[in-house]
Amino acid sequence: MIVNPTWDKIQEAASVIKGGGLVAFPTETVYGLGADGLNPEAIAKVFQAKKRSLSDPLPLHISNRDWLSELTYLNDKALALMDRFWPGALTIILPKKEVVPDIVTAGLGRVGLRMPKSPAALQLIKASGVPITGTSANITGFPSPITAKDVEKYLLDKVELILDGGECEMGIESTILDLTGEDPILLRKGGLEISKIEKVIGKIQFR
Repeated sequence: MIVNPTWDKIQEAASVIKGGGLVAFPTETVYGLGADGLNPEAIAKVFQAKKRSLSDPLPLHISNRDWLSELTYLNDKALALMDRFWPGALTIILPKKEVVPDIVTAGLGRVGLRMPKSPAALQLIKASGVPITGTSANITGFPSPITAKDVEKYLLDKVELILDGGECEMGIESTILDLTGEDPILLRKGGLEISKIEKVIGKIQFR
């Protein structure tokens, strides 16, 4: 069901997430497929809906940086980038803490985190009270959705609600940067330009 992201519908969507269900939601990059990022059973539904390999980790979206201390180990470069670019189109890979389920990270000791800019996304995450999965709301291998109708085409029978925030502002996925090692490593080009990142933390490596 496609609905406008009114406060009542955001609360309804948050209830779905708390109950272990799936919700599609708008961000400034592309539409995301949201589930409780700390619930392994809910996360498994994301992989099933997208037909995504369990070996391909999922990012988590947060609405408040206060959550970071529970999820990850921060470093100075990450903090500098968050100060400059969050909320925004930058996913940062950092070492994970035990509370993050292994299914999210494909058994790896690191997790991707982002704070989206979309008010509807932030309200949904806040109302849910947990980090939510931030992967694109499509079938793996197909174009990322930039409208609610795109999501409907892929996942109508897999999600309980689609929050319609209109067409995504950017229409391209977030930039992904790995900060788990000594040198920053770019894992995916996206909505945030590399040159802007390098102005903050210096030269980055390409995988």
